[in-house]
Amino acid sequence: MKLKLNISILVFFISLFSYSQDVEFKATVSKNKLGVNQRLRVEFSINKQGADNFKEPNFKNFKIVGGPSQSVSQSWINGKASFNQSYTYIIQPLRQGEFNLPPATIEYKNETLKTEPVKIIVTEAVKIPKNPNDPNYIAEQNIHLVAEVSKGNPYVGESVYVEYRIYFSDNIQIYDNAITEAPKYNGFWNQEIKRNGMPVKSTMYNGEQYNYAVLHKALLIPTKSGKLTIEPMKMDILVAVPTGRGDFFGNAIVRQVKREFSSAKKTINARALPNEGKPVDFTGAVGDFTYSVDLSKTNLKANESSTITVQVEGTGNLKLIELPSIETPKELEVYQPERKEKISTTSKGLRGYIANKYTVVPEYKGKYKIPGTSFSYFNPDEEKYYTISSDDLYVDVLEGKELTTTNNNTVVKQTVTGGNNFRFIQTKSNFTPINTSSFFNSTTFYILLLLPLVVIPLVILLYKKKEERDGDVMGNKIRKADKLAKKYLSEAQKQLGNKEAFYESLERAFHNYLKAKLKVETADISKERVTSLLTNKKVDSSTINQFIAILNECDFARYTPIDNVQMNEQYEQAKQVITQLDKQL
Repeated sequence: MKLKLNISILVFFISLFSYSQDVEFKATVSKNKLGVNQRLRVEFSINKQGADNFKEPNFKNFKIVGGPSQSVSQSWINGKASFNQSYTYIIQPLRQGEFNLPPATIEYKNETLKTEPVKIIVTEAVKIPKNPNDPNYIAEQNIHLVAEVSKGNPYVGESVYVEYRIYFSDNIQIYDNAITEAPKYNGFWNQEIKRNGMPVKSTMYNGEQYNYAVLHKALLIPTKSGKLTIEPMKMDILVAVPTGRGDFFGNAIVRQVKREFSSAKKTINARALPNEGKPVDFTGAVGDFTYSVDLSKTNLKANESSTITVQVEGTGNLKLIELPSIETPKELEVYQPERKEKISTTSKGLRGYIANKYTVVPEYKGKYKIPGTSFSYFNPDEEKYYTISSDDLYVDVLEGKELTTTNNNTVVKQTVTGGNNFRFIQTKSNFTPINTSSFFNSTTFYILLLLPLVVIPLVILLYKKKEERDGDVMGNKIRKADKLAKKYLSEAQKQLGNKEAFYESLERAFHNYLKAKLKVETADISKERVTSLLTNKKVDSSTINQFIAILNECDFARYTPIDNVQMNEQYEQAKQVITQLDKQL
């Protein structure tokens, strides 16, 4: 009786928590994009108990090939109750195009609920292998290299962020990848954005759950209008695909395949900047900026210096901006500006400041005016031009030489003297004759005369040593084989102490050696195949058995405890085996 009471209380609380949640009736699909010869799964689910009178949508443009199958699940986890009732169909498209799957309906508490329409893209027929378990086909279906662009229709000079992602499902593992062809940005100024590692995250892609990692990020700024193309990125990826079989320990056996993947070509339509409202002094600055012109000192003495700083700060195409020039009275000595900048590259654009610093040195007493300047830029978010003007600056020279004027009111500068502040260029020199002693009978003459007598015997000796070394056929084979073994096993040597990485690198080194020597692809490498090929090459059976034994150890050592001493021993064995193989091959 007490047990029945507890069960009733439990059911009551489950129902209470279930009813406290908001009702949700939704449609999910296994994929949003597929070929006309493929199928997809559609599931309609509701999270409330008591719903009834489910009505499937009108599957126009699709054919039902399975279902509906109905399932109900209810659980209680960490004090939270959940309920799910679903209806599942397997459908196949009848033709190509973009279709919206109509909503399904269900009744709950005298209310009719509808799912949201689901967009499905049907492309032309895709190649489906006769064997759906073909590793190459599985790898192609579970890995996608994608270029994602922040804006497809920017203005010339406006920042565009591009990110290259690799999406991969939980069904496969990526062992190695290498970019074989970097993307090209013709018509863009570009700057790579540094990545902080390569963390793997989870997200939805084409209606399915995928893992992804960011491979490359860049900031692009179009430099001309029109359609600009971002060329694809290409990669070679080594993929581990499950075979559906397990080893002695129950772990899944995988097969490695290497395939090339390519991102889709992207087209950017760069818009020309509007002519309406364009200021006369506009030089191409695009973004959101502030502008300032500052003077470090306004009161000076003659030969003292002051600094005029012309600065633009903000976010936009800072590296492509031309700063306004300043004009000063001829009584002020102005030097070429020193360029200063502090710019960081982010996904939103170039951010920071650029500045020109002018050094001004007055020579004569007086008060001088430095006229203000203006800076114009285009704000792409507001699609509007802005002009910022600076105020006039004044330099008051309190001490110095007086300016004199002639009868026609022209200014005559007096000669500046004294001090070490400025040094004048010397216009007169006293030249002395160069030492004209004869080269003949000098020390250098005798050294060059005797040098061939020493060098020629040395060259002959080295040549004989080389002939002896070249004639040592067996020794050359051993040296070449040792060098080759170290080359292929260099990555494994770096991973000593890291068990999984070490054995993956060791196995990959053996595969690469076989590919180089026997012209066999990784997908075709098996113990039987390797044994047959090496036997045909007349390699002795003991060396073949050692080679196969190390391959077997690579498989089993990942799941058994191994210390560093054993890894070092197996590394030396692997080096010795490759050396022996290369000598015999």
